[in-house]
Amino acid sequence: MIQFLRNRFMLVFLPRIVVFVFILLQIIAMLVYPGGTIHNEHSIGYSFLSNFFSDLGTYTSYNGSPNYLSMSLFIIGLTLVGITFSFFYLALPQLFIDNKVNYRFAILGSIFAWGGSIGLIGTGFTPADQVLDLHIFFANSIFECFMITALSYTIVIYRGKILEKKYAIGYGLFFILIALYVGVLEWGPAARSSQSALFFQVVTQKMIVLVFCLSIVVQTIGLSKIDLK
Repeated sequence: MIQFLRNRFMLVFLPRIVVFVFILLQIIAMLVYPGGTIHNEHSIGYSFLSNFFSDLGTYTSYNGSPNYLSMSLFIIGLTLVGITFSFFYLALPQLFIDNKVNYRFAILGSIFAWGGSIGLIGTGFTPADQVLDLHIFFANSIFECFMITALSYTIVIYRGKILEKKYAIGYGLFFILIALYVGVLEWGPAARSSQSALFFQVVTQKMIVLVFCLSIVVQTIGLSKIDLK
């Protein structure tokens, strides 16, 4: 089964397609979001600088309007990414099976990637306006888990000969940026404390999601250069 997943479609094309679909769905969700932010319930539409991604997944928007369409798109996008990443990181360790140490690090990285994938799906299915604590748990677990994944695969790629060393550097940068964002989540200003704090939290979230998407695409570029079925 796992060997069957080790192919160019699963490791190269599908992740690219899903990243594109995810971005497209989030853009559409932003366009149909009714409006309202933490500090301004009367704002119209989605504010790129004042609304979190999670606002797209709420049952009711901050201005009190039903948010069913935006919520549905948000759930679909995160579920697609979560499922795709689960299969991607199920197959990826098989590339490094010839080296016992690398394979163990790859398995470790993939275990945390599966945890992050569960976090992605869980984030979609726990609207922040209904079950906030559970939503925050799943959302934070995405980055905490993939931080370990990024560190593990930085080591694997650097030690191995499957991918060029520059992809280890890329994974290393990904790890550093995720670690910084986890620091923001833990010690950054609370979004509800002020408008400037909200702006800071929203912008850093947008940046790390962009980095996340770019890292996947860059990774598929490296994988496209090796011998896959």
